[in-house]
Amino acid sequence: MRSIFEQGSLSAYSQVRLDDSRAPILEHSQYGARKTTVFISHKHDDLDDLKGLLGFLENRYGVKVYIDSRDSSMPKTTSAQTALNIRERIKGCDKFILLATNGAIESKWCNWELGYGDAQKFKKHIALFQMKPENASDSAYKGSEYMSIYPYITYYNGTETYTDGSPIPHGYYVRRQESDGKNYITPLSDWFQDR
Repeated sequence: MRSIFEQGSLSAYSQVRLDDSRAPILEHSQYGARKTTVFISHKHDDLDDLKGLLGFLENRYGVKVYIDSRDSSMPKTTSAQTALNIRERIKGCDKFILLATNGAIESKWCNWELGYGDAQKFKKHIALFQMKPENASDSAYKGSEYMSIYPYITYYNGTETYTDGSPIPHGYYVRRQESDGKNYITPLSDWFQDR
């Protein structure tokens, strides 16, 4: 199981245009079916990893991603209006994902967005995508305490098993810890469908 990904690991998906992800989230449909919308909270310095995550989510899962850092309707200078706009975008999206790099964990804006996303989306519709620096050990990751609070995206390679001994199919899942202390996993595709 991999729950902390390495920065750069999604670079194969980074050939996307960010322009489509900067418009306010409205009703997005494809062939008549509404797409799940996802607000991605991120540190502006993490552009390469953001592009990889955006491409990964849109290409593999068919969701519509919104990123505030490229939204032309945001004020040129950060202000109270910026926070009001972000609140509306978070509320308007079905899901909230924090691209949880070390820089994002230390960012006051990312932490504010995570707190607001928590209040709006609750544990059912919020997840972390954790990324550590390239070639670093998991202990170099600064957001480990978040893993016991928030669900997070993880990858199972097909060698793991459920508690009953049956195999967990390889793929991406959202893993969450409940108050009973047990961990539960949901396939990422199912998580996106649960709006």
